[in-house]
Amino acid sequence: NAALLEARDKGKIRFIGFTGHKDPHIHLYMLEVARQNGFEFDTVQMPLNVMDAHYRSFEKSVLPELVRQNIGVLGMKPMANGMILKSKTVSPTECLHYAMNLPTSVVITGCESMSDLDQAINAARTFKPLSKEEVNQLLAKTKNVASRGEYELFKTTSIYDGTASNPDWLGEEPPEVKSVIQTA
Repeated sequence: NAALLEARDKGKIRFIGFTGHKDPHIHLYMLEVARQNGFEFDTVQMPLNVMDAHYRSFEKSVLPELVRQNIGVLGMKPMANGMILKSKTVSPTECLHYAMNLPTSVVITGCESMSDLDQAINAARTFKPLSKEEVNQLLAKTKNVASRGEYELFKTTSIYDGTASNPDWLGEEPPEVKSVIQTA
Protein backbone atom coordinates (compact mmCIF):
# COMPACT_ATOMS: atom_id res chain seq x y z
CA ASN A 1 0.00 0.00 0.00
CA ALA A 2 2.66 2.53 1.03
CA ALA A 3 4.92 1.69 -1.91
CA LEU A 4 2.07 2.18 -4.37
CA LEU A 5 1.07 5.50 -2.84
CA GLU A 6 4.69 6.67 -2.90
CA ALA A 7 5.04 5.67 -6.57
CA ARG A 8 1.86 7.59 -7.41
CA ASP A 9 2.97 10.63 -5.40
CA LYS A 10 6.30 10.65 -7.27
CA GLY A 11 4.52 10.41 -10.64
CA LYS A 12 5.89 6.96 -11.43
CA ILE A 13 2.36 5.62 -11.76
CA ARG A 14 -0.89 7.49 -12.31
CA PHE A 15 -3.51 5.07 -11.08
CA ILE A 16 -3.82 2.23 -8.60
CA GLY A 17 -6.33 -0.49 -9.31
CA PHE A 18 -7.00 -4.18 -9.27
CA THR A 19 -8.46 -6.78 -11.56
CA GLY A 20 -10.14 -10.12 -11.30
CA HIS A 21 -12.60 -12.25 -13.19
CA LYS A 22 -13.66 -15.11 -10.93
CA ASP A 23 -16.34 -13.83 -8.57
CA PRO A 24 -17.80 -10.36 -7.95
CA HIS A 25 -17.81 -10.95 -4.19
CA ILE A 26 -14.00 -10.85 -4.26
CA HIS A 27 -14.15 -7.39 -5.84
CA LEU A 28 -16.63 -6.17 -3.25
CA TYR A 29 -14.40 -7.56 -0.49
CA MET A 30 -11.35 -5.77 -1.93
CA LEU A 31 -13.28 -2.50 -1.97
CA GLU A 32 -14.46 -3.01 1.62
CA VAL A 33 -10.99 -3.87 2.95
CA ALA A 34 -9.60 -0.81 1.17
CA ARG A 35 -12.30 1.38 2.71
CA GLN A 36 -11.64 -0.03 6.19
CA ASN A 37 -7.98 0.88 5.77
CA GLY A 38 -8.59 4.37 4.42
CA PHE A 39 -7.50 3.47 0.89
CA GLU A 40 -9.29 4.33 -2.34
CA PHE A 41 -8.69 2.56 -5.63
CA ASP A 42 -8.61 4.63 -8.81
CA THR A 43 -9.68 1.83 -11.16
CA VAL A 44 -11.12 -1.67 -11.19
CA GLN A 45 -11.03 -4.09 -14.11
CA MET A 46 -13.64 -6.82 -14.42
CA PRO A 47 -15.58 -8.85 -16.99
CA LEU A 48 -18.62 -7.03 -18.34
CA ASN A 49 -20.54 -8.73 -21.10
CA VAL A 50 -24.00 -9.74 -22.22
CA MET A 51 -23.83 -13.06 -20.34
CA ASP A 52 -22.44 -11.67 -17.09
CA ALA A 53 -25.87 -10.36 -16.13
CA HIS A 54 -27.11 -13.94 -15.74
CA TYR A 55 -24.36 -15.56 -13.64
CA ARG A 56 -22.13 -14.21 -10.84
CA SER A 57 -22.82 -10.77 -12.19
CA PHE A 58 -20.17 -8.08 -11.88
CA GLU A 59 -22.55 -5.75 -13.68
CA LYS A 60 -25.28 -6.14 -11.09
CA SER A 61 -23.17 -6.19 -7.93
CA VAL A 62 -19.84 -4.42 -8.47
CA LEU A 63 -20.54 -1.90 -11.23
CA PRO A 64 -23.10 0.14 -9.24
CA GLU A 65 -20.65 0.39 -6.33
CA LEU A 66 -17.83 1.58 -8.59
CA VAL A 67 -20.09 4.20 -10.14
CA ARG A 68 -21.20 5.29 -6.66
CA GLN A 69 -17.58 5.66 -5.53
CA ASN A 70 -16.50 7.32 -8.80
CA ILE A 71 -13.92 4.61 -9.47
CA GLY A 72 -12.80 4.11 -13.08
CA VAL A 73 -14.31 0.98 -14.62
CA LEU A 74 -12.27 -1.09 -17.06
CA GLY A 75 -14.65 -3.56 -18.68
CA MET A 76 -12.94 -6.65 -20.07
CA LYS A 77 -14.02 -9.83 -21.82
CA PRO A 78 -16.94 -8.39 -23.84
CA MET A 79 -16.93 -11.64 -25.84
CA ALA A 80 -15.43 -13.83 -23.08
CA ASN A 81 -12.43 -14.83 -25.16
CA GLY A 82 -14.78 -15.65 -28.04
CA MET A 83 -16.76 -18.17 -25.99
CA ILE A 84 -19.96 -16.09 -26.10
CA LEU A 85 -19.87 -16.27 -29.89
CA LYS A 86 -19.84 -20.07 -29.69
CA SER A 87 -23.30 -19.88 -28.11
CA LYS A 88 -24.58 -18.53 -31.45
CA THR A 89 -26.95 -16.20 -29.60
CA VAL A 90 -25.34 -12.81 -30.26
CA SER A 91 -22.95 -11.27 -32.78
CA PRO A 92 -19.56 -9.72 -32.03
CA THR A 93 -20.99 -6.24 -32.63
CA GLU A 94 -23.88 -6.92 -30.25
CA CYS A 95 -21.39 -8.06 -27.61
CA LEU A 96 -19.29 -4.93 -28.00
CA HIS A 97 -22.28 -2.59 -28.13
CA TYR A 98 -23.72 -4.15 -24.97
CA ALA A 99 -20.44 -3.65 -23.08
CA MET A 100 -20.01 -0.12 -24.46
CA ASN A 101 -23.50 0.74 -23.26
CA LEU A 102 -22.53 0.14 -19.62
CA PRO A 103 -21.11 2.99 -17.49
CA THR A 104 -17.46 2.11 -18.08
CA SER A 105 -14.36 4.19 -18.64
CA VAL A 106 -13.19 1.77 -21.31
CA VAL A 107 -14.11 -1.58 -22.86
CA ILE A 108 -11.09 -3.80 -23.45
CA THR A 109 -11.47 -6.30 -26.26
CA GLY A 110 -8.89 -8.70 -27.62
CA CYS A 111 -7.59 -8.09 -31.13
CA GLU A 112 -5.56 -11.05 -32.32
CA SER A 113 -5.98 -10.29 -36.01
CA MET A 114 -6.67 -7.40 -38.36
CA SER A 115 -10.25 -8.64 -38.75
CA ASP A 116 -10.68 -8.47 -34.94
CA LEU A 117 -9.36 -4.91 -35.01
CA ASP A 118 -11.66 -3.97 -37.91
CA GLN A 119 -14.59 -5.51 -36.02
CA ALA A 120 -13.78 -3.44 -32.90
CA ILE A 121 -13.37 -0.24 -34.91
CA ASN A 122 -16.65 -0.87 -36.72
CA ALA A 123 -18.43 -1.47 -33.40
CA ALA A 124 -17.04 1.80 -32.04
CA ARG A 125 -18.05 3.71 -35.17
CA THR A 126 -21.58 2.33 -35.23
CA PHE A 127 -22.24 2.50 -31.49
CA LYS A 128 -25.16 4.49 -30.20
CA PRO A 129 -26.60 4.14 -26.71
CA LEU A 130 -28.95 1.17 -26.51
CA SER A 131 -32.54 1.63 -25.44
CA LYS A 132 -33.83 -0.30 -22.44
CA GLU A 133 -35.78 -2.45 -24.91
CA GLU A 134 -32.63 -3.25 -26.94
CA VAL A 135 -30.74 -4.19 -23.77
CA ASN A 136 -33.60 -6.43 -22.65
CA GLN A 137 -33.69 -8.12 -26.07
CA LEU A 138 -29.97 -8.93 -25.88
CA LEU A 139 -30.32 -10.24 -22.33
CA ALA A 140 -33.29 -12.38 -23.37
CA LYS A 141 -31.26 -13.89 -26.23
CA THR A 142 -28.52 -15.00 -23.83
CA LYS A 143 -30.50 -15.86 -20.70
CA ASN A 144 -30.95 -19.60 -21.20
CA VAL A 145 -27.39 -20.36 -22.26
CA ALA A 146 -25.76 -18.07 -19.70
CA SER A 147 -27.47 -19.17 -16.51
CA ARG A 148 -24.69 -21.53 -15.34
CA GLY A 149 -21.61 -19.71 -16.61
CA GLU A 150 -20.78 -22.25 -19.32
CA TYR A 151 -19.62 -19.53 -21.72
CA GLU A 152 -17.69 -17.56 -19.10
CA LEU A 153 -15.03 -20.16 -18.34
CA PHE A 154 -12.91 -17.60 -16.48
CA LYS A 155 -15.62 -17.68 -13.78
CA THR A 156 -16.27 -21.41 -13.68
CA THR A 157 -12.93 -23.14 -14.37
CA SER A 158 -9.23 -22.75 -13.58
CA ILE A 159 -8.34 -22.52 -17.29
CA TYR A 160 -7.59 -18.79 -17.05
CA ASP A 161 -6.05 -18.85 -13.58
CA GLY A 162 -2.38 -18.09 -14.08
CA THR A 163 -1.22 -19.31 -10.70
CA ALA A 164 -3.19 -22.56 -11.02
CA SER A 165 -1.15 -23.30 -14.15
CA ASN A 166 2.08 -21.83 -12.77
CA PRO A 167 2.26 -22.50 -9.02
CA ASP A 168 5.97 -21.63 -9.00
CA TRP A 169 4.93 -17.97 -9.44
CA LEU A 170 3.92 -18.04 -5.79
CA GLY A 171 7.48 -18.84 -4.75
CA GLU A 172 8.53 -21.10 -1.94
CA GLU A 173 6.49 -21.47 1.20
CA PRO A 174 7.81 -19.46 4.17
CA PRO A 175 9.94 -21.47 6.66
CA GLU A 176 7.18 -21.49 9.30
CA VAL A 177 4.78 -23.05 6.79
CA LYS A 178 7.37 -25.61 5.69
CA SER A 179 7.88 -26.69 9.31
CA VAL A 180 4.13 -27.19 9.76
CA ILE A 181 3.93 -29.18 6.52
CA GLN A 182 6.83 -31.43 7.60
CA THR A 183 5.20 -32.22 10.94
CA ALA A 184 1.79 -32.93 9.47
